[in-house]
Formats: sequence, structure tokens, C-alpha cells
Amino acid sequence: MTSPATTPPVTVVGIGADGWAGLAPASRAALEGAEVVIGGSRQLALLPAGVPAARVVWPSPLRPAVPGLLAEHAGRRVAVLASGDPMFFGIGRTLTELLGADRLRVLPHPSSVSYACARLGWALEETETVSLVGRPLATLAGALHDGRRLLVLSADAGTPAAVAALLDELGYGASELRVLEQLGGPGERVLDGLARDWARPAGDPLNIVAVHCRAEPDTVASSLVPGLRDELFESDGQLTKRHVRAATLATLAPRPGELLWDVGGGSGSIAIEWLRAHRSCQAVSVERDPVRAGRISRNAAALGVPRLRVVTGAAPASLAGLPTPDAVFIGGGLTAPGLLEACWASLAPGGRLVANTVTLESEALLTTWYRRLGGELLRLAVAHAVPVGGFTGWRQSMPVTQWSVVKPAAESLVKSPEGEAS
Repeated sequence: MTSPATTPPVTVVGIGADGWAGLAPASRAALEGAEVVIGGSRQLALLPAGVPAARVVWPSPLRPAVPGLLAEHAGRRVAVLASGDPMFFGIGRTLTELLGADRLRVLPHPSSVSYACARLGWALEETETVSLVGRPLATLAGALHDGRRLLVLSADAGTPAAVAALLDELGYGASELRVLEQLGGPGERVLDGLARDWARPAGDPLNIVAVHCRAEPDTVASSLVPGLRDELFESDGQLTKRHVRAATLATLAPRPGELLWDVGGGSGSIAIEWLRAHRSCQAVSVERDPVRAGRISRNAAALGVPRLRVVTGAAPASLAGLPTPDAVFIGGGLTAPGLLEACWASLAPGGRLVANTVTLESEALLTTWYRRLGGELLRLAVAHAVPVGGFTGWRQSMPVTQWSVVKPAAESLVKSPEGEAS
């Protein structure tokens, strides 16, 4: 057995389409001194015959195999070959999570994004990157805004055509596309055209797609702040309406990396806007109606957050086994026995719980919990101007009662409405 103190660190070497010729001296020395080089078949093929190390191709799926593969070669000098910058959507992150940064030596190469911005004359810090490697195509939808410049990391040779079709479908057919293949290598090539006219055959699988977003005149723009227009959601009427939704998201206060439970998902609007707040946010939408659950998934894909997890089942039973939430929103089923108790018990210390209702029965329940735990109880009322004969008047929507509360970091006994400790 070898201890971490005596095991040589794993060296991660980034390599580009220019292969061995483009490597820095330190990267070449690391590969020449390795006993084992692990990488994808494409990267390994770039090594010259003079590199004496045993060559091992990553198995698929990759991540579950990494610990066993590294254990198999423990005690040997191991190098991992990666495309471009290993810490930019690369194997470097996985290895850091598994081994720790102190067990790695990373020697990066310019990423395809750096090369692309250099070729296009785009400022790297002002260009958004969307990876479709191992991710649904619908992920791109959330990044589409008129005038924005995007770089899409392709999964394969078919990605450019799929991107063009999605842009056209979502009202961005006028967007300018450039497909940059084999960046930095002798086979570098650039193809361009408009998304709606894209008809080029599949080219090299090593490509990146540059998109200059151009919305068609009738495309409904999506906002970066909560309160998307209601018509952007497919719905049967079970939808937290725009202005109430914006107020609810402000109270839920999403933060990077946090997890939301959206209980009684309806059309999924709260969970979807939570996820749109930051790419690292996570959400689970719980909906007992299978038809509505399917609709939630479609809405999530259409609005660029296909990572939304949808659980079909009645709460509170369907909440069992879900990861601990940082925030909980209850938009339906408040009077189900044990629902509020289960949500409160599951909520992480310091987490937020927000519940909305329009019925007197649920309002009475929220008032009871407000007396018990405190927080904030308020009523949201929205009126819209509508024609009244030849004049204009106000049409009042049903008022929404909202209770919000933050769970104490160290919860103490609280008083029940009757004054007894609970």
C-alpha cells in the first residue's frame, strides 16, 4: 500500500489540436517522464511514439471509473491528457473533487474558447460560454438574448446543425453562426452563415459554435429578473402569475448553489425562475398530476433549464429521500396533512420557507403557523386596467396571502397557538 504522502501527484496536461508541437517544455517533460498516460483516444493519438508511457483510454461512463482506474495505477507516475485547459469544463474539476488540489499538478493549454475569441475579435470576459458536452441542447435556450455573443462547446459534429435548428425554433433564426473547427491545429477551418439558412453537412467533431444572437421582430424577449411574461409558460391555469411570481422569488432570495423544493409545481414557474437566477442553482418540482408534471418539464426545457428535476407524486410522501433544501416554496396542497410539518422539518437551518394561497382555509392555516413561528404574513393584490364600455376600469385578481419565514440556525422551542411548548 502507498500513502498519499509517498504517491506521486497526478499531472494533468492540456493539449490542443496542434498536438505535441504546441506543448510547452514543462508539459512535454511531464508526459515523457510518466509511466502511465490516461486520456481520450483522440488526445492519446496526438502523442509521438517517443513517449514511452503505457497509454490507457478513459472508459465510458468516465466519472464512476476514475477512482478505480487511479487506484489501479497507484504508486506510478500518472499523467492525464486533456483538451485545452483541463480546469475549463474539463477533467481537472473531476480530479480535484476526487483527489484534492494538493494531489494534482495542472499544466493548462489555451482553451478552445480562448482561441475562438482570438479569431473572432471578441472580448473573452464579455462572451458567455455554454457547454453542450453531456448536457441537453435546451440548456442553450436560457442564454439567448438579442445582441449577445455566445460560444457553444459542441458535443460532436452534429451540434452546429442542432444549435441552428434550435435558434430558428425559438425565434433567433437571424442569428449569425460561425463554426470553428480544429482551432489552433493545421486543419483549422471556419464556416459561417445564418441559423435559419444553415444547411452545411456535419464537419469535424472538434468544433466550437460562435453565435451572435439576433432575435426576430416578433420574438418575445425573456428577462434576466424574476417575473417572466405569463405567455412564455405552457399552462392549464395553474400558474403563479407574473407579478406575484416576481414578489415570491424576491422573498425566496435564490443564491448560487442553493436547492429549492417547489411543492405543488403547477406549471413549474417558480422553480424555473429560481434556476434561471444562477447556473449553479438547483431545484426539485413536486407535482402530483402526471400531466402537469410533463408540462413542467417542457416549460423547463423551453426556458433553458432542463436540469430541473420533476418528481411526480403527492406531498408530503413524495418528499421523502429528497436532498435537504435551502428554500421551500409551497404553491399548492397546503392543507394536506403533515405537509407544512414535513417541509419545515426538512428545511436546512437558515433556509427560507414561502407559502402562497388564495383560499380562506389555507389562509387560516398560514395564520396559525405565523402565530407559532413568526416570519412575515402579507397579502398581494394586483389589479389590471380593462375596458369598461367606452371607459377604463380596474379588474382585481384574486388576492394572494403569503407567509414567509426563515428557519433559525439553532432552533429552540417555539410556542404553539395555544401557548404550549412544541
